[in-house]
Amino acid sequence: MKKNWPILVVDDEDVMCESMAAWLREDGYRVDTASNGQKAVELARAADYAICFVDLKMPGGMDGIETMMEIHRVRPEASIIIITAYATVDTAIQAMKEGAQEYIVKPCNPQEISMLVSRILKLKKLQSENAILRKKLTRQYRHHDIITKNPRMEEILALTQDIASLRSTALIRGESGTGKELVARAIHFSGSRAEKPFVAVSCAALTETLLESELFGYEKGSFTGANGQAKGKFELADGGTIFLDEIGDISAKLQADLLRVLQERRFYRVGGNEEVEVDVRVIAATNKNLAEEVQQGRFREDLYYRLNVIEIKLPPLRERREDIPLLAEHFVQRISSELGKDVGGISGEALKVLIAHDWPGNVRELENVIERAIVTCRNGMLDEADFSWLQRGPIRSDAWEIPDVPLGELERRAIVAALERKHGNVKEASTALGIDRSTLYDKLKRYEISH
Repeated sequence: MKKNWPILVVDDEDVMCESMAAWLREDGYRVDTASNGQKAVELARAADYAICFVDLKMPGGMDGIETMMEIHRVRPEASIIIITAYATVDTAIQAMKEGAQEYIVKPCNPQEISMLVSRILKLKKLQSENAILRKKLTRQYRHHDIITKNPRMEEILALTQDIASLRSTALIRGESGTGKELVARAIHFSGSRAEKPFVAVSCAALTETLLESELFGYEKGSFTGANGQAKGKFELADGGTIFLDEIGDISAKLQADLLRVLQERRFYRVGGNEEVEVDVRVIAATNKNLAEEVQQGRFREDLYYRLNVIEIKLPPLRERREDIPLLAEHFVQRISSELGKDVGGISGEALKVLIAHDWPGNVRELENVIERAIVTCRNGMLDEADFSWLQRGPIRSDAWEIPDVPLGELERRAIVAALERKHGNVKEASTALGIDRSTLYDKLKRYEISH
């Protein structure tokens, strides 16, 4: 197996170069040598070296740092080990900063070289196996960015395929953070409208007036600042799909306007006199029970039945715990790459902590928790200690005093405190509170909290 991991030795001193090559060949590795940086880069273009030993001081135009950087451009996965007889803190820092994996000093010890190579190749073998496993899991459990092996979710994904090419309106119900928009996208991109636009609108994030112009567009002069005609989301989604998130939060007037669009497939822009006709599939989502909202008189019954032609109810993460390891591994891989941190995975003990958590914020909360752990991680693997803050023990009755006020007032105070801690940043405050941003916007309106 060692022959599958070729090694390159680069040194202008022939004796040093051939000696190191001989040591490595005795261990069974295939080794090539180069006496200068230009020759090393040429060899690297032709062969995929696992490890390159590069001398720091070389005459002839390219020193060790330049050679290392050129090899990395050709072979970004190669591990570079800088060798020098002139060890200083500055050169070590520069080498590591530019991408060297190790830094060793001449004269080299054959046993030290052998152990170093063995350790690096073991890590590469593990990374290769993990990459293969990730690809296998992705093929097996990933459907249109939805990662699952939960039977209920599998049924939902099968349903998305069945209804993908229909024009019928769909209503997706589920707690905040369960992935309602991902399911909507899966429906859209599985069907005949996949090449047309998918337009998402958060109904909770805007006031009635702003949401109306956002959905239907406006004509020039229809309100202060309307300096020209603007198309709304329905027009932009023509031929495709419009996703109306948190549909349960729209006003009575907008409910009536939306009902007309669903019935007649046409509408007026704000301030306009000419009807606009569109071919749009509507997928709505809510974390509320709209049937109860209808009974309470807060949502139109006729609109509810128009929206609820096909109902999809997403299970919360606590009811699909078998997906937590898959989702956690996916988030570790994606977020560590985005943040530029070398985090290779998550330990079994850490997964036990995540599986045991209640996840009131569902998949979105899990994603935020993984990101926080990666940011603070000091090792190459997330372990139990990186999630210790999730393990909250029972709260003593005397640990904090609950004032004698209504529950709504407690919630209002918690929101105000979170906004103050996060300097008015709604996104960060919603994460701290463990709720969806659109839900927080809804509560800001309900409690009349400015931000």
